[in-house]
Amino acid sequence: MSDEQAPVEEIMIQDGEDAAQEIEALKLEVAALKDQALRYAADVENTKRRAEREMNDARAYAIQKFARDLLGAADNLARATAMSPRDSQDPAVTNYIIGVEMTEKELLAAFERNGLKKIEPAKGEKFDPHLHQAVMEQPSTEVAAGGVIALLQAGYELMGRLVRPAMVAVAAKGSTAPGAAEPPTAAANPYGAAPSDSGGSIDIKS
Repeated sequence: MSDEQAPVEEIMIQDGEDAAQEIEALKLEVAALKDQALRYAADVENTKRRAEREMNDARAYAIQKFARDLLGAADNLARATAMSPRDSQDPAVTNYIIGVEMTEKELLAAFERNGLKKIEPAKGEKFDPHLHQAVMEQPSTEVAAGGVIALLQAGYELMGRLVRPAMVAVAAKGSTAPGAAEPPTAAANPYGAAPSDSGGSIDIKS
């Protein structure tokens, strides 16, 4: 190898090392930009979700009072249908009852379409303080303690927010449901005095 070729090879090696370093630096820069882009995309998505949630909350809050005011009308329609004379032979009365029932169904359907859902706990359902309000407490032989005995007034929730709790009667402490296991009786004390065979005392004196 001549003296003139040695510097050329050294220059080529140096250029190759510089190119490799530059490529590595570019890779790191691309990775950093990619990570930054992903972070920006995540921030945009989080901002979008937060805006949607705030918009839904604002909408629910705006119609909550209006929905609460309509509950009285729904309650009155429910009472009217419950107290209607079903056995009436008068066509006018029958048509009136049908009209009231249709009005109630349409109102409840409108509630559902706008996110207002009815809360109607069934008999025996566990009392939920977040959704129910105990108006009275009674002993029961059909429902276990802490369960709902009867629904007195339906409750409502609007898009997950409680508008009015369901008014219920709750089984008092000591109530047991049919088939529930009875508390175990106390076992006999093996160290207790055994009963005597006779009613009198035993004279052990000689």
